Amino acid sequence: MSSASRFIHLRLHSEYSLLEGAIRLKKLPALCASMDMPAVALTETNNLFSALEFSIAASGAGIQPILGCQVDVGYLAAVPGERPKPPAALVLLAQSERGYENLMKLNSCLYLDKDGQLPQVSLEDLERHSQDLICLSGGAYGPVGQLLQTGQRPAAEQLVKRLAKAFENRLYIELQRHPGENGLPEAERRTETAFLEIAYEMALPLVATNDVFFPKSDMYEAHDALICIAEGAYVDQQEPRRKLTAQHYFKSPQEMIALFADLPEAIENTVEIAQRCAFMAYRRDPILPKFADNEVEELRRQAHEGLEKRLAVIPPAVSQEDYQKLLNEGYNSDMNVDASLLTGEKGQKGFPGSEGEPTTSMNLSEVEPLGEGLFHGQDGIDINHKDPNEELRAKFMEMFEEYANMAGDEEEKKRRMAVMRKEKDQMKRNPSKRTPMFSHQLGSRMPNEDFE
Repeated sequence: MSSASRFIHLRLHSEYSLLEGAIRLKKLPALCASMDMPAVALTETNNLFSALEFSIAASGAGIQPILGCQVDVGYLAAVPGERPKPPAALVLLAQSERGYENLMKLNSCLYLDKDGQLPQVSLEDLERHSQDLICLSGGAYGPVGQLLQTGQRPAAEQLVKRLAKAFENRLYIELQRHPGENGLPEAERRTETAFLEIAYEMALPLVATNDVFFPKSDMYEAHDALICIAEGAYVDQQEPRRKLTAQHYFKSPQEMIALFADLPEAIENTVEIAQRCAFMAYRRDPILPKFADNEVEELRRQAHEGLEKRLAVIPPAVSQEDYQKLLNEGYNSDMNVDASLLTGEKGQKGFPGSEGEPTTSMNLSEVEPLGEGLFHGQDGIDINHKDPNEELRAKFMEMFEEYANMAGDEEEKKRRMAVMRKEKDQMKRNPSKRTPMFSHQLGSRMPNEDFE
């Protein structure tokens, strides 16, 4: 990294922070290059869907990718009989492959065993999976900031001490400044002095971030409409709703340096953090369990034993020699995984399928393929597994950018807003088949083969 580098964005949301971020992932490397920024962190909200695509796109353009995540934390103990308090977000950045593995484990913790609660990790989860992760405290709306805003300074200090112990020498007190016409937002104004005092009292480093959601300030109104779509709210409603500022854009290093001119160490520490992070996601073969020293022979044994049991209770459609011929045509080692998942401890049967005789004889299917006129899986079906939301997401973002670039035609804007709400509802009805519990295996959504 060049010695001239003076500021690195460490908190940024792309379109994979669904219905929240508006930075186009494919355009991010060029945006960094245009500002002579040699590295950037991508911190989606409660997911790692973009990790692999971001790593390949950024590194291919000569930009250092920093893998991170904005993680919601349940920082207040539940009180019996009361509604659980909402979680608050902090930022975690992976220093190494081990740190990335811990980040994936925490992403699983976000969604597993939550009993209807919002996605969140506990402080115990953070302590268990903190190794090789850098923690940014979350700013005014993070766990520490929320305690400070409600006048709970002692509780905020105890939480900082707990985080500092969990993330030894890897906790940074995060400062944000999003000034408007009337100065800093109230939350930032009420917490900054306390943040500085806590940092200096506990000898913790400061870091400046900008919480980037869109590339340019003139996209603020369009992004505000996007937030309304996400929450089912209206731009002009009087009731309280989530609202950002026009300052949540991809600022240049010069703008950030000027904004924090009184705290140069907070700017310099962004470069230090980038230098401490040295890992990017990479393509690798699927990680599957090993069921036997010779898996093909094990599959063959299970299939032949299963065939005998099946033919004892169902009428055969062809001769036993024809069944044996099909069994001997070949095996896919993935069937071991299928058998383990679909015929598990409860003895539940699998789904009707068309993989042919091996799957039927191994109890992966209740359909007898020859009797039903189904073809054998070896005859070849090219199934192109795609994220069902991929096309919808791309279409939605195109409409969002068109909305952002429109002139002041209010009627046309209302019509576009209605169309985008319809697309949002379609995305809800057609959720991705990939679930967060698999994040420890994949670490990101499955990418397309190219990353143009």
